[in-house]
Amino acid sequence: MSNNRLWFVFVFLFLFSAAFSWRLFCLQITDQEKWKAQAEGQQKFFSSLQGQRGDIFLKDKDGNYHTIATNKKIYHAYVSPREVVDGEKEILAKEISSILNLEEDFVLEKLEKDNSFEVLKKNLSKKELEEVRKKEKVYEQESIVRFYPEGEMAAHIIGFVGGEETGQYGVEQYYENILRGTLGIKERIGKLITKNSAKKGDDLTLTVDYNIQYFVEKKLGEVVEELDARKGTVLVGDPFTGEIIALANYPTFDLNNYSEADVALFKNTAVQETFEPGSVFKPIVMAIALEEEAIFPEDEFFDTGERWIYNRKISNYGERSYGLVDMTEIIKKSINTGMAYVVEKIDKEVYVEYLKNFEFFQPTGVDVHGEIFSGNKNFLEGRDINYATSSYGQGIEVNVVHLFTAFSAIANGGRLVNPCISENTNKLEVPERKIISEETALKVTKMMVETVEDGFGKSAKVPGYYIAGKTGTAQVAWSKIGKEGKGYSNETIQGFAGFAPAFDPQFVVIIRIDNPSTKSASVSAAPLFRKIADYIFKYKQIAPK
Repeated sequence: MSNNRLWFVFVFLFLFSAAFSWRLFCLQITDQEKWKAQAEGQQKFFSSLQGQRGDIFLKDKDGNYHTIATNKKIYHAYVSPREVVDGEKEILAKEISSILNLEEDFVLEKLEKDNSFEVLKKNLSKKELEEVRKKEKVYEQESIVRFYPEGEMAAHIIGFVGGEETGQYGVEQYYENILRGTLGIKERIGKLITKNSAKKGDDLTLTVDYNIQYFVEKKLGEVVEELDARKGTVLVGDPFTGEIIALANYPTFDLNNYSEADVALFKNTAVQETFEPGSVFKPIVMAIALEEEAIFPEDEFFDTGERWIYNRKISNYGERSYGLVDMTEIIKKSINTGMAYVVEKIDKEVYVEYLKNFEFFQPTGVDVHGEIFSGNKNFLEGRDINYATSSYGQGIEVNVVHLFTAFSAIANGGRLVNPCISENTNKLEVPERKIISEETALKVTKMMVETVEDGFGKSAKVPGYYIAGKTGTAQVAWSKIGKEGKGYSNETIQGFAGFAPAFDPQFVVIIRIDNPSTKSASVSAAPLFRKIADYIFKYKQIAPK
């Protein structure tokens, strides 16, 4: 009786264990995918997600938009070495190297690693991606990267997105908070995305004209190369609104391959470097003297070719002397001694106050990253020689945007504009300042017209149009070219500042060319102005005047 009972218990336990084992087998093996899917379907997964950056656009005169910075979907190829057994590695390495055009040893080294993720190649071509999708144990990974459809175009305006996915230089950095997408949460139940709160950043439309920018970059590059110059900068802007229409530096770099460029090329010379402007500064000083009625256009000055300030001699370009001249001829013939005479007529404190009103001693506030300015401490020491040399643009430092705002004031009747490069900026809401009268601005304009009509600026003339312009050739201090020594080297910065048409201004152009092979700006910067002005006249269909 007891034996039968034991036998029954044994059979029961055996059958129960067999049934339990079979159920476990079904759950873990036979119905694994079913239960896994159900489990995933009952769970929520959350992950952070960065919204894409906003796009950047340029427009042309017809209102067409041109994408200059956007986002691009790219694919990478990767493997999971732990999935590949030893016997397969050599064969797989050979096949992968053929598909992706990689060295076989490089692929094999990746496969030998003890981890679950190894990138083989980034930014696959369309053909490579197709082949990867056919190959077992080779996988694709999608990512979004910043892409610049025009490559080098407007590089110093735009800047780029660096390795940490943040803007570097240009408007990419200045407007980082606007362009950058918001960080959100991606919520999914199983494989179904139910919520994505990440948002794309705001788009940015620049004031830069696509076609003028293209032309300016092309012509600037040609001039720098032809004259074997170190570098060059051009800024074109609207003298009434302060909007920058074109801004170019050369040499430049490809935004899509910025990591391969010399870091020095990233500097936007127009805003990130100050310089002594030379004789292009003379109309500004003349405007101050005229505004204060310290001199009048018809006043005369007898030039002997030199002027002494205590024990310091001031002389003209080429040691020339001009005899009896009026104030217009001082600008027209770019007479240094004459300008030293003019600045002596202005009260020193008043002169400094005007320069402060022109905002030469503070940043312009232009909406491009990295603007620097000079406090001009040496000039402000108040020595007579400092005032004298500043009258012809030596011993005082500005940046290119400073010159744009100053010459805009002469062009627009005396108002200091707020420079801007984006339509998104609020700079236009800042009140403009009246710094000289319309009468003074007109007098200086006429002097600048004479300079182009029959002075050192002749090579800037465009037939049929009155051009207001001024050349400048400034020596470069030894310290500015990284060499020891006091005073100035033989290197020059040659420039031109002008606007046109002179009596109905549509644009201001500021040109800076560093150490060209030419001796003066009249054969380097002025001809470049003529090419740019002639193009804009035709492009915007501005009638001769």
